[in-house]
Amino acid sequence: MTRKIALAALAAVVVFHVIVFIEFGTLWVGALAGYQELLLVFAFLLPTFLVHAPLARLFGADRLTRPPATVKALLEGLCVVLVSLVFWVVFFSLPQHYLVPTAEITPKALRLSLAVSAVLSLFFYYFVEREHSRQHLQQEVVRVAELQKETFQAQLEALKNQVDPHFLFNSLNVLGSLIHLDPDRAVQFLSQLAEVYRALLDTGAQPLVPLRSEMALVRAYASLLETRFGEALRVEWDIAPAWEQALVPPTAVQMLLENAIKHNGSTPRKPLHIKVSIADGMLVVANNRQPRTGAVASTHTGLRNIQRRYHHLTDRLVEIVPTPEVFVVRLPLLTAPAA
Repeated sequence: MTRKIALAALAAVVVFHVIVFIEFGTLWVGALAGYQELLLVFAFLLPTFLVHAPLARLFGADRLTRPPATVKALLEGLCVVLVSLVFWVVFFSLPQHYLVPTAEITPKALRLSLAVSAVLSLFFYYFVEREHSRQHLQQEVVRVAELQKETFQAQLEALKNQVDPHFLFNSLNVLGSLIHLDPDRAVQFLSQLAEVYRALLDTGAQPLVPLRSEMALVRAYASLLETRFGEALRVEWDIAPAWEQALVPPTAVQMLLENAIKHNGSTPRKPLHIKVSIADGMLVVANNRQPRTGAVASTHTGLRNIQRRYHHLTDRLVEIVPTPEVFVVRLPLLTAPAA
């Protein structure tokens, strides 16, 4: 709004003095009363500029797709001209009649004024508002492309982690042991492993998924980890059903569980505790810190990936709170976008 007011004021001053120069050969009006028409020019341009934005949205690339491009362009220009003529009458002609009743307007001057107002409106529409809309559309295209890239990267990282030779080796070892010791648990373990892959594939290229879907993946993945680590790992859940429809980037929570396992050691006497809960509209993943004795190389790719994806989706920030005792990550829970 402030931008439009400033633009209308600047344009009004320029147009007014150009007209004065053409008519009188000078930029100085002389009498202060003469500047009443400057206010009228501003009163005409301001609503004209304000209505240009909704017109640009109406005729944007994703609207009015049925008419041919040529017809659509003609309709767009006609609408701009008609709006300018209506505003010229309402905000310039009628006020001028009452504020400057002594002014004599010849038919030629009237036609010229109408033509100038229409040309001005078309000029500012196509070279200011449409250009602004085009740039905004380009920014949206870039934002969507970047978000899709981040989503694909997250899915790739998740799949790479799942098919990592160590993961497969450990999972198959656990499965082999369970087949002899506890066939029922072996069947359950295999089912959970399949569930992890199915959940990963189901997310597809979606930038956001319901928390319910993400938790189905995370619970299946956590169950695999608990089977593998036994008493050395404890995962606690505190997710109210009311939040199941909230949205999160796919695999974001699963990546945080991977991060906790990767950077922390655990034993039955000193188990790794991971708690997944919701507080203040944020999904909180917290774990006690038990750094591994051997150095673990970390590029922080997972956390950066999550942060970048949220950056494309919302102004709300991912909160990372490391302390000597615990490592906490808070993910904003988003609402479904309007249709």
